[in-house]
Amino acid sequence: MSKITLPSISSQGSLAKYLQDIRKFPMLKLEEEYTLAKSWQEKKDINAAHKLVTSHLRLVAKIALKYRGYGLPIPDLISEGNVGLMQAVKRFDPDKGFRLATYAMWWIKAAIQEYILHSWSLVKIGTTAAQKKLFFNLRKIKNELKLIHDGSLKPDEIKSISEKLEVAEKEVVDMNNRMAGPDHSLNAPLKRDSSSEWQDWLVDGATSQEETLEESQEYKFRKTILMNALSVLNDREKYIFNARRLQEKQSTLDELSKKFDISRERIRQIEVKAFEKVQSSIKQLMKDKNQIKFIERTKN
Repeated sequence: MSKITLPSISSQGSLAKYLQDIRKFPMLKLEEEYTLAKSWQEKKDINAAHKLVTSHLRLVAKIALKYRGYGLPIPDLISEGNVGLMQAVKRFDPDKGFRLATYAMWWIKAAIQEYILHSWSLVKIGTTAAQKKLFFNLRKIKNELKLIHDGSLKPDEIKSISEKLEVAEKEVVDMNNRMAGPDHSLNAPLKRDSSSEWQDWLVDGATSQEETLEESQEYKFRKTILMNALSVLNDREKYIFNARRLQEKQSTLDELSKKFDISRERIRQIEVKAFEKVQSSIKQLMKDKNQIKFIERTKN
């Protein structure tokens, strides 16, 4: 994976060229992505890995640009995001039924956020989940509350933010003071004598009709695969699996143990067994699907 070379993005001056360069790499269709991922997974085919990485560079740029308000060079954010992308490709398992973009998004965001945390020398933020949540959501919450100023917050504003993010009011005040500072204008020219602005090179966040259709088809496919996989479970396993893995608000082991009148440890064992059965079923369904597609291609 370390042998993969990517387009250069070493300075602000090269950002425009970089964004233009990465548009040249084609997006992968589901079947092509699966084939490349299997080639990397089973044969460590570096060319396959390279195609997987380069086809998702636009995703990294899109995510990185959302963090431009932290005052760090966008090329650095993108570079860190690319590192996260390569880690995602390295660990991606195409047999689980998800697209690489869905899996890679977490790795990209994690890499960028860790870079931001280490780079903000004025923000001695620590590593607790609550502090990270405050750091990365304060600006978003202020926008939602239409608090467009970067100065001191009013008492009622502090209280509202602290309640939304479930942190102490003092932490909100301290973080807001540390983060107060001017953002870089997207209307600034690329060069002194240039009529082009940085915003002209932002990655278009809108999805094309083809992408929208593909995402819709992929969602339907994943839902169908999951529903079929759940059929291997008995009623109790299905209920526990749904309550522990699929519901937005997960049931606790204690709640389920009372419902079924068994121990919490037994509930945990059933959950693990159910997950393994579903996972195995999904892999088999994916394998059968790809075999059918291969047969159809050879007929044509």
